[in-house]
Amino acid sequence: MNKTATKGGPRARQAAMLCQDAAFRLYLDRRRRHKFGMTEGQLPDGTHNEQDARDWLCAACGIESRAELDHRPEAERTFRQIRNRFNAWRARNRETS
Repeated sequence: MNKTATKGGPRARQAAMLCQDAAFRLYLDRRRRHKFGMTEGQLPDGTHNEQDARDWLCAACGIESRAELDHRPEAERTFRQIRNRFNAWRARNRETS
């Protein structure tokens, strides 16, 4: 896909807002700790910044730019799953986010 022709739409904006969300970045910290059996000392809360969240999201969705979420159905489905898992995590952890 021609990168100059790919324009972001509603999903790209949703993804950008998600990466700006401190609770989502906390979710990524805790997710990574759990996945790799790390302690909070090894990966403290607040480790992921907005760029890290963007990079992780793009890698997870198999895209180079969040704009692709509006043009690649498979990437959009993956993004929706990620957002749903995050929302479920946030609902379970209201007191920490």
